[in-house]
This record gives sequence, C-alpha cells and structure tokens, in this order.
Amino acid sequence: MIQNWLKVFVYHFKQHKLFSILNVLGLSIGISGLIFAILYWNEEHSYNEWNPEKDKVYEVINDVADAGKWAWNVAPTAPILEASSKNIESYCYYTAWYSEEILSYNGKKEMIKKIGAAQSNFFTYFPFEFIAGNAKTAIQDQSSIALSEDVAKLFFKDENPIGKQMIYDGKPYAVRGVYRIPGKSSMAPDVMLYLKMDKNSESWGDFNYGLMLKINSPEKAAAVAKEIEAIYYEHRIRREAKNLGISEQEFIKKYGIIKVSMTPLSKARLSDLTSGLVEGKGNYQFLMIMMGLSILILVLSIVNYINLATANAIKRAKEIGIRKIIGATKKQIVWQFVFETILVVFGALILSMMIVELALPFYNSFLGKDLQMIGSQFYLQLVLIVVVVIALAGIFPAIYVSNFETLKVLKGNFGRSKNGIWLRNGMLILQFAIATFFIIGSYIVYQQVRYMSSKELGYKGDQIITIPYRPKRDGTDYERYKTFQQELQKIKGVKGVGAGTFNFSGRGATSSTGFTHNDNPIQAQNMGIDFDLLNMLGIKLLQGRMLSPELASDTVSTMLINKVTWEKMGEKDPVGKEIEWNGHKLKVVGIVDNFHLYGLQREIPPMVFFHIKTVPWMQTNIDRIYIKVDAQNMDQTIAGLEKFWTQKVDTEYPFKYDFVDKEYARTYETYVKQRNLFSLLNIVVITIALFGLFALASYSIERRIKEIAIRRTLGAETGMLLKNLSTQYIIFCIIGFILAAMPAYYLLNKWLEDFAFRISITTLPFSIGFVVLVSLTLLIVLSKAYQATRIDILKYLKYE
Repeated sequence: MIQNWLKVFVYHFKQHKLFSILNVLGLSIGISGLIFAILYWNEEHSYNEWNPEKDKVYEVINDVADAGKWAWNVAPTAPILEASSKNIESYCYYTAWYSEEILSYNGKKEMIKKIGAAQSNFFTYFPFEFIAGNAKTAIQDQSSIALSEDVAKLFFKDENPIGKQMIYDGKPYAVRGVYRIPGKSSMAPDVMLYLKMDKNSESWGDFNYGLMLKINSPEKAAAVAKEIEAIYYEHRIRREAKNLGISEQEFIKKYGIIKVSMTPLSKARLSDLTSGLVEGKGNYQFLMIMMGLSILILVLSIVNYINLATANAIKRAKEIGIRKIIGATKKQIVWQFVFETILVVFGALILSMMIVELALPFYNSFLGKDLQMIGSQFYLQLVLIVVVVIALAGIFPAIYVSNFETLKVLKGNFGRSKNGIWLRNGMLILQFAIATFFIIGSYIVYQQVRYMSSKELGYKGDQIITIPYRPKRDGTDYERYKTFQQELQKIKGVKGVGAGTFNFSGRGATSSTGFTHNDNPIQAQNMGIDFDLLNMLGIKLLQGRMLSPELASDTVSTMLINKVTWEKMGEKDPVGKEIEWNGHKLKVVGIVDNFHLYGLQREIPPMVFFHIKTVPWMQTNIDRIYIKVDAQNMDQTIAGLEKFWTQKVDTEYPFKYDFVDKEYARTYETYVKQRNLFSLLNIVVITIALFGLFALASYSIERRIKEIAIRRTLGAETGMLLKNLSTQYIIFCIIGFILAAMPAYYLLNKWLEDFAFRISITTLPFSIGFVVLVSLTLLIVLSKAYQATRIDILKYLKYE
C-alpha cells in the first residue's frame, strides 16, 4: 500500500511541478526561519545552565532615584548584611567590567582582553572546572592570578603553570590556578585577579563594585532586598540627614531613596533589569521579536501549504472517487494524504537545513554570535517542529479530500461544504493579515531607524577621531596628556586635540554625582573636559562663556552646565550662581545646549562640565583623546597619528581609533539589525502570501471555469468577468488589512516606547501597506483571471 502511495505521490509531483515546488519551498522557508530563531533562543537561554549555583546566586541592582538602575554597589553593605541576616550564605564583590592589558611571562607578551577581578570566593559563585591548582586559593591574595585554559596554553603550552611568575601592569603575580569554563557564562574571564577594595571602601556614596549574594532559598530574595534597603536607610539616609541637620523625610524628598532588586543568575541574561555581569545582557526584546516573527512565518507557510493542497485536490477528486469505489475507506484516504504531507515536510526539512547551513555564517555575523546546529536539545526541537507541521499541514487537507462525495466527483460535480469554504477563505484572510502586519511594521521600523540616523545630535563628530587613552593613575595623567598634546598638534592634518572623561559609545561619562540647588535634587553626569573640547565638537553655547585657559579660576572653581541641568535647577538665569558639588563650591559660567551622549533610547541626562584639573581625581578618568582632522589626506594624517602614538604615548599597546559619529552610530546598531531583519522577512512573507493567493485564485477560478465559458457565450465582456472574479479577493484583502491594523499599531507603538526620542505613528505606513497589499492582490488575481477569460469555450461546453 505504501509503495502504491509513493508511486501516486511521485506521479502527481511530476504532473504538477509548480504546485509541488511551491509546497516544498513555502514550508522550507517557514521551517528555516524557526530554526534560526530556535538557535538564537537556545544560545541565549544556555547562559549559566551549567552552573549548579545559578538559582542561589543573586545579583544586587540599585534603583538610585533619578540616576536610574545601577549594577554597582557600595562596599560596606555586604559585610553588615552578612552579620545581620540569616538569609544569605556569603557575598562576593567584583569589578563589573573587564580590563584589557598586556600579560607577560619570560619575555612573551600577549594582549588579554578579558581580565576580571573579584574577591577570593568568586569561584564558588562560578564553579569553573579547575584543571590545575585549587579554586579556593586561586585568587587568595593580591599576588595571585588564575588563568583560563586557553591563556595558560598560550603562555605555557604543556608546561605546568602553577607557581610561575607573570607580569601584569608592571607587577609580579603567581599563577595559582587554571580553569576551564564548562559552557556559556555571564562571567567568562580569560584571567582573574584578586579584588583589592580601594581606600574609599567605607564610603556610602561611592557605588563602585558589582555584588553577588548567595541566598539560602530563592523565596528569601525579596526579604534580602528589604534588608539591604533597611541598611541603606540606616547608614545613608539617617546618617547623612543628621550630618546635614535636616530631617530624614526632608533628606528623602531631596535625594530620594534606594530601591533594591535581586536578579538570580539563572535569569540574569534576559532580565529586564540592568546587569553588572560582564558578559552583558541578552536582548530579550529582539529575541522575542525573532521568535514571534518566525512563528508567524511558519503559520503563514502552513496556511499556504493547506491552500495549495486544497487547490490541487480538485484535480485528484476522481482519483479519490475511484479509490472509494474499489474499497478504500475514509481512514485509508486520510492516511494516504498525511503520508504525502510527511514526504513534502521531510523534503522541506532537508531544504531548510541546507538553507540554514549556507546562511548560518551570515546569521552569526548579523547577531555577533557563533551558533551551530548541534546538541540533543536542538534535534528534539527539530523533531517537534516536524511533528507540529505535519499535524497542522496534513490533517485538514486529508480530511477535506476524504469527504468528497463519490458519485458527485465521478460525475464531475465538485460540491463543497460551506464550512470548507469559510475555513479556506479564513486562511486567505489570515495570510493577508500577516502580510499587512509585516508591511506596516517594516515601514515603521525603517522610519524610526532613519530618524535615529538623521537626527541632529547637538555635536559634529564626522571629522573627530577618538583614541582610547590609558591613564597611569599616578597623579600625572593630565600633565602627561598636555605634553603629547602639543606634539600631536604638529602632525599634518591635525586641527585640534582635546581630552575628556566621557565617550559616545553608549557608556557615556565615567562618573555621576548628585547635588541639590534650590531644594531640587539633580543627578548629573560628570563631564571632565580640556579647554576647547566642546568648541571642537561643535557644541553650542547658549549663555555665558566657555572655559578659558586665560583664566586661572577655570581650573579651580568654575563649571558649565547643559540645558537639562538648567531646567532642573529652577533658576531663571543660573550664570554666575554657585553650586555645592561633592564638597566643592563651583560657579556656573556658561550653559551649553543639550547633545546626545547616549543612544536615542535614553533621555538626555543633566550634565556638569568642568576642567579636568578642577577635581583632582578626575584626571584618572581620562579615557579618550579627541582629535579633529582635516578631511584632506586623512589617511596620511591617521598614519602620522599611529606612528607618534605607538612611539611616544603607548609603546606596548596597538593603536586604535574610531570616528565619533561612527562610534555613536553603534549605540543603535541593534535597531539597524531589526530594520534589516524586518525588511528581509517582509520579502519572505509577501512571497509566501502570494504563493497562497496564487493557489487559491487558481483553485477558485478553475472551479468557475464552466461559469466563465457560459458567461462568455452569453456575451459577457472581459472587463466584467475580471471584476466578478477579483471582487471577493479585494474584499478578503480589506478584511485582512482591518484585522491586522490595530495589532500592528499596538505592537509597534510598544516597540517605540523603548525610545526617548521617537517618531509618531501616522497614517502613512497604513496607507502604504494597504496600497501595496491591494496592488499585489490585483496583480496576481487579475493575471490569473485574464488567463481564464482566454479559454477555449467549446472545450468546456461541448459535453453540456
């Protein structure tokens, strides 16, 4: 029997090549899209799955009033908590960033990009597999260093590294351990060092460290958060209010309170909170968009398959009638068509695997990942996809065909139930609705990304080069910078050189300080600058003056503010007013216009600008040198900069540079990817929808072919026939558009809520979506209908 079914399938495949190819291609596209999404989903959800402590380890996040959510913590909190709480087992402070430095051994030097630091119990929070040494003593003191397996092989090859001396930042360290990271991890350092808490570690105002807690039970997490808030209240609010001579409620009104959130390691990767875990957060929104769109495309592919299958069924009606006459049961006919669906789905699966394999390098480049089609989990998911597709795509057409009435189909009367008609029309409307959503969504995403790339940012960064600068942190950093600033200005093509403690890559300023003016609390970004840096960046002065090297006070007691700070101060004219800032009295001498330091997802924050020398510790935060270059002979200028930099400034580290405008553009790179994804999927969805429309139009028109022949015999004009044949599809198109319009508006508006600066949704995307949908519908239906009006009338009426 199966052999017979196989022969029949091959026969019909050859007889109806177009329908067969569209079936396989449509399903393969749908399955491919879901495979891509699942690979991404699995990778993001695999973070920390290997870690047996993932449900006990919690990251502490602080919501610091107007400053937002911070993954940094103050040093005194955890020791007090450990002594007073019965809900935690231990705590671990760590640096919420990686350092990139040169590590050397016996004259061999290598740049290591991921160097972390933490307290000595770090490896009980991330129990990596130790292949040499001991996890408990690996970073036991300031002279200890632990290496990843790859770094150990890089320096020592087959030699035992334990006890060997390595040089890091000019200091010797003894190798105490070599570890292997078992899987994806939120902390995956190449090198780990012991974290030495700085001299201000007892300060309640310095949020400098990431903090992890081991909690006895996950149910106690909320209680621990309340305990930390109580500690903050006791040691920050009550103490500071007393020092200021005000009540606790007045202090809270001015400075707010700190709310604490606890994120378990098992959920940290895709949490909606910020994170100090150094491997960063996954983009949960993008992940859900990928999954949602992929599922929609697969649904569209299945609906398309059903439409194609039922459209083709009319040509097999007599075959079904004959099978029933010679004894085939309805169950056997159902299984025959399910068997054919299985063959089609497996063909589509093979094709989809080929598509994924070929496109995976581009997909990995798109996501910045290294995804692979491996693992038992992936193959189980693949089996589940196949089963679901077979069930959804195969059962309805099989039941539909098995219900053909034997006598009617043998006489050529292909009667159908009204339920079948409504179901098939409903599926076509669903295809129109999905296509509408993609067309509208694609255009709105395109508009927002175009807005982000063309918006006036408040500065000019196209000819400004930014070079990472490594301060020595020995109190001489600014003077050292001033020495080579003069030399840099002598290089041909250099038009200006400045230094700053901020960057345009999305990380913004290196520090933030709160102050109060006229009882208005302001949490401002600290923008340490050199003279003329703001002029070089083209940032506008609104009132007052810029900082000047001719005035000695401008390196001691003056500051600039941005427009947002001005608005929050509650001053009509703040120029000349004195501000109490972090123990300093600084006079406002100018107001600069707002500019975007972060991506357009964030509001422009309050900013205060002062010369780097005004605050002594600020010079240790210099991390960028800005150089304005002439557009002419830029390559020659950059070559000159590189030669000077590697010979006089940073002799051991490779020269790196970027343009400020390109650095800023990377802050919305994710959204550019979303735009590209939507555009690509839009083409895929429209293509699949047109397949289904072509199939149903073919089916419907073929059923009415005798009606068309009779109408032509009675003198009907071609225009009237085309109108009659296409009207129902235009109605279905309009219904599908209406059904999709509101969900599209709601979901795209939710997406736009992530942006502080965004477009407004107008009627234009909906108008474009409607016009495109109707135009494509008419193109397909009218072309098919026109073919039907060209038929040979005698061929279809000679037996009537």
